[in-house]
Order: sequence, then structure tokens, then C-alpha cells
Amino acid sequence: MKLESKYFDRIRVKPDGDPAEGQRGPECNWPGCQRGGCHRAPKGRGREGEYFLYCLEHVRDYNKSYNYFSGMSDDEVATFQKASITGHRPTWSSGVNAWASTGFRSAAQAHMGFKADFETSDPFGLFGMGQGPRADAGPQRRPIRNSERKSLHALDLAEDASSADIKSRFKALVKLHHPDINGGDKQSEDRLREVIQAYNQLKQAGFC
Repeated sequence: MKLESKYFDRIRVKPDGDPAEGQRGPECNWPGCQRGGCHRAPKGRGREGEYFLYCLEHVRDYNKSYNYFSGMSDDEVATFQKASITGHRPTWSSGVNAWASTGFRSAAQAHMGFKADFETSDPFGLFGMGQGPRADAGPQRRPIRNSERKSLHALDLAEDASSADIKSRFKALVKLHHPDINGGDKQSEDRLREVIQAYNQLKQAGFC
């Protein structure tokens, strides 16, 4: 650009004593220091996420003397370092019923005072851990297939018949249609055969 250019005179130069020059961030937290504190330094164990703000000189001094494990015994340090391998997440031994010996507690949780006291809900007893069906849930209807429905009808029983009802009706029908009582009547023999077949079907299905 030529010195006599008309654009040369339009270049803006920061004037002396610009008010913006005195503006800066927070002050250094080091006692007696009034310089700007723009460097973060952690406050230590138990205060994660909290930081001091120091100037460059004092953050270097702080880092030289900083010790995260200050105040911890050798055993506590070893436990913490072992737990850090898994990122302080819960761990337990593998194998059948391994949780019973560990209680789902890792070394990190023991160090940090974590309590794994919790209850699981199994209202229908599917896993053998709950209290069984709720009192207000009403009786649970068992699923009935078409063949089992026909067997109940063959015994002149409703679909909600209990095991005791089935056994009682079977004994009564066998006695009623027994060949010794009916003198070898063909119809009674067929009916007896139907009753026995229906009862065996229900028994095999677990209804009695």
C-alpha cells in the first residue's frame, strides 16, 4: 500500500490507554497475589469438580506439591488403585451364585462407603424372589387348550374346575359306568373309556 493512499488514513490504530486493556479475568487465588488467575487447579480428593484459579507461576508451584492421596493409608491407596483398573465400576466374581459372596460390592464401593442395600420385586414369583402374586390381583386363570377343554366337558366339568373336582368326578363316573354294575352294556363301556381317556389327558397336562 502506498503511503499517499486514501485507505492508509482509514487504518484504525488502538489508542493509548484503551479501557479494554485493563479488563481481565478472575484474580489469582494464591494469598497475596493480584495477578489474573486463568489456570485451574483441582481442590483435591472429596471435592471433585471444584478448582482453584491461579496465575501461571502459582499453578506451577501448586502442582509441584499436589498429592491426591494425602491423608490416606497405604492400604487405602492400594485399594483405590486396584479399583481404578475397572474405572471404579461394580465388579463381582464369576461363577454360580457368585453374588452371594460379594454382595455386588467392589473394592471401590467399599472404599467410597457405597451401600448395595436394595430389594428386587418379583410379584409373580417367576424367579423365586418375590412375595408371590399380590392379594388384590385375583386368582390366576390357567391357560386351557382345546383338547383339555374337551376333556373337562367329557367329565361334565366347567373350565375352572379344581384338581379335587376332577378327581372326585372321575371316581364317581368310573363307579357309575363300571361293567360289573351295568351288566356289560356297550354304551356304558364306551362312556367309561371316554372318561378314562379324558382323565388321563388332564392328568398329563397337570390339571390333577
